[in-house]
Amino acid sequence: MNGPLQPVQALRIRAGDRAAHDDRVIVEAPIALLYNGESFAVMMATPESLEDFALGFALGEGIVGDASEFRLVDVVRHDEGIALHAAIPQVRFDALAERRRGMEGRSGCGLCGVESLQAALRPVPRVTSSTRVDVGAIRAKLDALAAQQPLNALSGGVHAAGFAHDGGLLVREDVGRHNALDKLIGAMARNAIAPDSGFVVITSRASYEIVHKAATAGIGLVVAISAPTDLAIRTADTAGVTLAAFARGDSLNVYAHPERIVAGS
Repeated sequence: MNGPLQPVQALRIRAGDRAAHDDRVIVEAPIALLYNGESFAVMMATPESLEDFALGFALGEGIVGDASEFRLVDVVRHDEGIALHAAIPQVRFDALAERRRGMEGRSGCGLCGVESLQAALRPVPRVTSSTRVDVGAIRAKLDALAAQQPLNALSGGVHAAGFAHDGGLLVREDVGRHNALDKLIGAMARNAIAPDSGFVVITSRASYEIVHKAATAGIGLVVAISAPTDLAIRTADTAGVTLAAFARGDSLNVYAHPERIVAGS
């Protein structure tokens, strides 16, 4: 596991011809996230931009409030995967332990699962971003996003999340759309890019997790090239997040808080 791409052999069949084909595929590996020595989650992700991923996951999941509360202590590589060891303040660790206890399933009681459902749908913070974006700018950034995905260009099947701001377009890629956004949030924090200075564009559908992570990070506008889910729309409405989807070519649909998107060329 030395990089994000793995060379493989394939049999290519085209128009009745069969031939050996050298290919490259995106790496998908288990990435364990540990806080103060305790394991919290294992994500299947692409082993690249790991510092961004570790910080962004902690921010996007509300494990820490800002980058100053997070320190990546060690990156341990195993044959089976990678462990990211981080240190967080004790008060944050205690809150995380309570959250984990609330998410543990219980057997033998159908009603007891309500507590786990409540934990799964955590309260979402209200975003007060004053960002206003021209439709033409959204279209331009979507075009730029398509051109800034080197891993996808080499392998296909890789998601990307980009943050469009005055300094350009910051992009991170991963096999998972949520992981790509986590990496982007971490990269923004590490580069001191304010979440209210622009908007997110993603190469996937807009799910609940995407909207929740964006709101938790303070991002007020999310643009997806594919469909939204009903829970994503309801979460965006509650959080004050502008949610646009089906953003392709000259059109897009706005499902929540359209005031941040203004008419333009």
